[in-house]
Parts: sequence; C-alpha cells; structure tokens
Amino acid sequence: MKNKDLITKFYTCFSNGEAEEMISCYHEHVEFSDPAFGVLKGDEAKNMWRMLIERSKGHLKIEFINVSANDERGSADWTAQYLFSKTGRNVFNEIHAEFDFRDDKIIRHNDNFDIWKWSKQALGLPGVLLGWSSFMQNKIRANARETLKQYVAKRAE
Repeated sequence: MKNKDLITKFYTCFSNGEAEEMISCYHEHVEFSDPAFGVLKGDEAKNMWRMLIERSKGHLKIEFINVSANDERGSADWTAQYLFSKTGRNVFNEIHAEFDFRDDKIIRHNDNFDIWKWSKQALGLPGVLLGWSSFMQNKIRANARETLKQYVAKRAE
C-alpha cells in the first residue's frame, strides 16, 4: 500500500468509527504527539484512538483533505466535530498532521492544532481566560493522560 493510501485509510476508518482498522495503519512502535495528550508511544497511542472513538458514541464527524506522501513522510489536514464529553460543549477542531513511515506503516504521527482555540470551545470561560497559559495547557495534558490511563485500566478488567 502506498503511503498516501495508508493515510487515506487511517482517516476513512476514523470517520467510520473503525478503531481497530484505523490503528492497523500504525507501526508496532508508533509515536504519536499532539497538544492535548503530549507524546504517546505504542499501545498508548493506539488506546487513545480506541478511547476517543468509544467516547464519541458515534457523534464524531471527521473530514480530511490535502493528503500527500512520499516514501518517507506524509501530511494531511483534517477536522473533527464532536461533543467534548467532560463539559458537553461542541468542538470544531482543525488539525494539521505529519507522518513518518517505516515497514509500510505509520511510525510517527504528529497532530498540530491551536490548543487555546480548542480550550475555548471545549472548556468555555476557563479556556477563554486561561487556555493560552502553560498552566492550563499542562492541566489539559494531565487530564487527558489521566483519562487515558483510566480507560486502559477499565479495558484490562
């Protein structure tokens, strides 16, 4: 499979809520990063996608454009519309993704988005007032990591 097709499969599966097919695009030693979770490796990254799809309960709209890739690197722009479960607030997030490939899989995936813009939508007034600050951004990351940790523990039961 060509790398451009791999990215397209990844986002098509995400859009369809197919977590296992989506993460089948990832290398065993994948490294994912974004402003909300920080760096996640291997199963952590895979479980993040499982969790996000499960928690969306089918109310997640994913669209993607500008997919490009060569033998080593790729990128895409994508949007996510969903209800942030902790606050019940609607979020529309615009993300630029970059990828590195190894063994016909995604080995590195970096999502970049405006965390302040996201926090204003997801958190409301606290996000508006403090979403720009490293304090709030660190708190967002800590909460995201803790939620993932709880999800993984519950899955193991």
